[in-house]
Amino acid sequence: MSISESMTRVEALKHLGEVFRGVGIETAQRDARLLLLHAVGIEHMDLLREPRASLGSDAARILQDHVAKRITRVPVARILGEWEFWSLPFTLVAESLVPRPDSETVVAAALIALKERRHNNDGLRVLDLGTGSGCLLISLLHEMKGAHGVGVDIAPEAITIARHNAERNGVADRASFQEANWGAGITGPFDLIVSNPPYIVESIIDTLEPEVRVHDPRLALSGGEDGLEAYRAIADALPALLAAGGVVALEIGSDQAESVPAIYGERGYEIEGPFADFGARPRAIVLRRP
Repeated sequence: MSISESMTRVEALKHLGEVFRGVGIETAQRDARLLLLHAVGIEHMDLLREPRASLGSDAARILQDHVAKRITRVPVARILGEWEFWSLPFTLVAESLVPRPDSETVVAAALIALKERRHNNDGLRVLDLGTGSGCLLISLLHEMKGAHGVGVDIAPEAITIARHNAERNGVADRASFQEANWGAGITGPFDLIVSNPPYIVESIIDTLEPEVRVHDPRLALSGGEDGLEAYRAIADALPALLAAGGVVALEIGSDQAESVPAIYGERGYEIEGPFADFGARPRAIVLRRP
């Protein structure tokens, strides 16, 4: 497929959509629009105002490269190097998951659980286990201006990019990040603990869409033989980390609405949820220390 500099923006948009649909990409038109906007260096309103402006040589070259990657199923977020979460921008690295809208359910559930401290949160401490890009912690600190937080991850590259994202989103003075395996070496207590742990059954990963199985870090996907290994590790760490009266918000797989709560119910935690994502699937639970 060739993209010429004389193509108009709207012609390129239509052409890309057709190409992407032709290779079975379900989000064809959305992807076409995002890649076009990035290649040309414009916002959506600019496209609406000047749909028949020519691409030009630089934009055509960039767009050609974007399309070549996308038709081999490189995710749009990986092509762009960033993605939006909770209406905030997050830079990505290969060692961090692409933030997904489903995970915003964790942020919403945490804010609901802390509704009494939502606007009076001076001194509130937040811990994000397996922080990745930092999207959960940074979004929560963005909402709670008096809170401070710590993000931990086993991948040093993720820690580096999470620090960058904290600076990018104006919360670096209230966020710190450190390399750790779940709660090991972390000093509590914390009023709120959040996590989007790996929860996919190991044997299923190779059957997933290439955007996930090839381009997301396997370490952030695999929950072991039953998908529950990380939840057990978090359960073991919580007694030393969670403050009296504290709450925990966890992302879960859509088929884990019973199995994950059972792990924590056996340990005496009060469980709220599951909270549903935008597709009406179970996506988060809240735990309270009795």
